[in-house]
Amino acid sequence: MARKSKLQQRRRQRVRGQVRRSANGRPRLSVFRSNKYISAQVIDDNSGVTVAQASSHEQAVGKGVNQDAAAAVGKLIAERATKNGIKEVVFDRGPYLYHGRVKALADAAREGGLTF
Repeated sequence: MARKSKLQQRRRQRVRGQVRRSANGRPRLSVFRSNKYISAQVIDDNSGVTVAQASSHEQAVGKGVNQDAAAAVGKLIAERATKNGIKEVVFDRGPYLYHGRVKALADAAREGGLTF
């Protein structure tokens, strides 16, 4: 298992580096996915501050680990980011494939008003 986590960590760093190089000053929408929850943060890398966050832990999202819960987190993060004046972000999928819950979160964030 140590090998798998090492590869995942390398993939995460590689994707994050590519995202930061192409960001051009835009905040980063970072996704974390576990077997039980999914969460997202909008991070301003210039100042090192989390601007907005949403998670499936919250009561507003409800229970579940499916694509519906991921879509609810995407809508919530878009709402909170636009409330803080952020319209454009760059999407950081981390070590996860852009498929399933990660894709559902991204699509819902786009529908909520974020552009990336």
